[in-house]
Formats: sequence, C-alpha cells, structure tokens
Amino acid sequence: MKKILLFVVFAVGCQRSQIEIGLNPKSGSNAAGFALLSEKNGVVELSVTIRGLDQGIHAIHLHEKADCSSVDGKSTGGHWNPTFESHGAWGNETGYHKGDIGNFEVGTDGIGRVYFETDEWCIGCEDDTKNILGKAIIVHQGADDFVSQPSGAAGARISCAGILE
Repeated sequence: MKKILLFVVFAVGCQRSQIEIGLNPKSGSNAAGFALLSEKNGVVELSVTIRGLDQGIHAIHLHEKADCSSVDGKSTGGHWNPTFESHGAWGNETGYHKGDIGNFEVGTDGIGRVYFETDEWCIGCEDDTKNILGKAIIVHQGADDFVSQPSGAAGARISCAGILE
C-alpha cells in the first residue's frame, strides 16, 4: 500500500514584501530614478536613487494617489495624511503627515539618495492609516520648511512614481 503525503500550506495575511518602481520627470525637469520599497517584520524600508536634480536640498513625500499622469505631478493630490495631522517633520510631537518623509541633499553630480524606514507604513495591509499601496512618491524642486501648511512650501513636483502592485 502506498502512502500519500499531503502538505498543506496556509498563507495567512500574505503581503507583497517588495516593490521596485521608476520615478519619472515632471514639471519640465530631468529628475528620474527608481525607488525600492520592502517590508520585513513590520518595518517598511524605502530606498530612492534619483538623477538629474539641481544641487541643493530637495523634499520627498508620499502623496494621496498613485496617479502621475499630469505634467506637473498634481494629479497625485496632496500629501498622504490618513490621520489628519498638521504638516511637519517626521516624528514631530505636534504632528506630521504619514507622507512627510523629509529632505535630502544633492551634490554637484545631480544625484540624490534617500533611505527611510518606519513601522508606520505597510505594503498592502488592510489598515488604511498605514497602507502605502495606491500612493505616490513625489520629489520636489525645493526643501520642505516643515512649517507651511499643508505642504511645506517645497516647490514644484519634479519627479513622480505611483506605488502599485
């Protein structure tokens, strides 16, 4: 008599753990690159490399919609703010948007790199206050002042990527 072994694997709460997306120029810029998002043990890591930037400080945010169709990037809506907080620097006790990643510096070579990690995001979970799928990554021409409401006065949206499966 033959024995048949049956293995059953249950996938409970499976989430996509890694997404790579391209950042495309907006507002007449040449700013293009890629972003890698990954999730492990409840922490999401964002790694961005972008070329074609002006030297100086630039802001990077998550915006409400993964719609990069407009030439100025405004089709993405405002900063992603599912908890209805004031705009501010990430972690500020007086409030910040879940999309308020912050600023990064670009040297004379025009290349910028961002590394960010948080347990306040997830990739594809059912918590709308954490799920970043369907949002957009926006790089701005200028720096975020962390004060001006609702967006930090960071200037034109010069690169865009939708966070999609």
